Amino acid sequence: MSSSSSSRWGALAVLCAVIFLDALDVSMVGVALPAIQHDLGLSTSSLQWVVSGYVLGYGGLLLLGGRTADLLGRRRVFLVALGVFAVASLLGGIVDDGGLLIAARFVKGVAAAFTAPAALSIITTTFPEGPERNKALSIFTACGASGYSLGLVLSGLLTEIGWRWTLLMPVPVAILALLVAPKVLRGRDERAEGGHDLIGAVLITASMLLLVFTVVQAPEAGWASLQTIGSLVGVAVLLGLFVFAEQRMRHPLVRLGILRSGHIVRANLGLLILMGSYVAFQFVAMQYFQNLLGWSALGTALAFLPAGLLVAVTSTKMGDFADRFGTGKLIVIGSAALAGGYAIFLGIDRDPSLAGMVIPGMLLMGIAFALSFPSLNIQATNGVDDDEQGLASGLLNTSGQVGGAIVLAVVTAVLTSGGGETLSIGSLRSAIVVSLVLAVVGLAISATGLRARKAPAVAEAGENAPVYETV
Repeated sequence: MSSSSSSRWGALAVLCAVIFLDALDVSMVGVALPAIQHDLGLSTSSLQWVVSGYVLGYGGLLLLGGRTADLLGRRRVFLVALGVFAVASLLGGIVDDGGLLIAARFVKGVAAAFTAPAALSIITTTFPEGPERNKALSIFTACGASGYSLGLVLSGLLTEIGWRWTLLMPVPVAILALLVAPKVLRGRDERAEGGHDLIGAVLITASMLLLVFTVVQAPEAGWASLQTIGSLVGVAVLLGLFVFAEQRMRHPLVRLGILRSGHIVRANLGLLILMGSYVAFQFVAMQYFQNLLGWSALGTALAFLPAGLLVAVTSTKMGDFADRFGTGKLIVIGSAALAGGYAIFLGIDRDPSLAGMVIPGMLLMGIAFALSFPSLNIQATNGVDDDEQGLASGLLNTSGQVGGAIVLAVVTAVLTSGGGETLSIGSLRSAIVVSLVLAVVGLAISATGLRARKAPAVAEAGENAPVYETV
């Protein structure tokens, strides 16, 4: 292996560690919430912001983070944001005030909104498009999916010691990555041409923050309340102003023409559905296992282990599969597996079978993530110019985060629609139906991509020529 190739794969290792942490933080705090509530004396409405604060910062600023990486330099933005992430993680683990904890979580989310798109765009500009990039992206995205899946397991283990460890665990990993990164992320830090679109940045960030805030608050305020309706109108107005401004800016934050690519639009819709349906399902499953069945935090976390292990074990093969079969076919199979996993869990009762429901359902969801998550990332960045890779990755990550917030809010409304505090098998099944319907919609969308025209053959293609479907 050449020194250049070794350097690239060393950089990938650091980037994978960071995306693992970003994803880990989305799910790892979940099992620790009851202990946090007890120790800090938080109300139930305040407690949700320990999770939602991170989602607000992450989902609301991803587009700005992606474009900033393009304009200011991906390596520079990545390192600064990683340093902020480490400091915020430390502060979150030592504070004794609920408000300060929520603030630290928000800052961590903001930092992740800059590290995630910067890391993805570093990969797509470091590895040439084709088999090598596909392999790198499959490993990178598998680390993100594994971090999200294994976050629950680690949370269950660490909460047994103390909930603060769930917040402090990322600190040493982030510091180590910060020390190693300057040595492996070498080369010229390319910057895209153009100026800063401050108007666009303010409008899109405000709209995303307001959207996530609205859907998080809607179950408590009421979907038909004046607050919710007014906020949604405000989101629509801000987005309309953003589109109007971007069409007239010399150097727009988001070149709207990027959305004319069918495969990019399908990739963003696919990740929105994948993350949205699974985040919602995970919340429902936590309620089912812990609150209805009385399982321990660790036992609940271990129920999700089959999916996480499957993703981790198959991560290095997904790039080869994408080269051989095309991303479109993998996404269709993954979407079908996702729907199958949710369908199995419709059989929930008060005496669930591990062999008949829990393990098969989780394995199908693991297959869905293993196939779909890397393929969607490959699809979303293929054919995009280097100076817009940050934008493409920011769009994709935004779709996933906003999808998770929106669908979770809908499912929460379904669970509480009866007006009581006691969970029932019926309400849990209805909530799972939401995820199942979304998965079926995702399957239909991905199937349309198979009919799309394949990419034209590359003249005199060599062994490193890209092999993929433009779907």
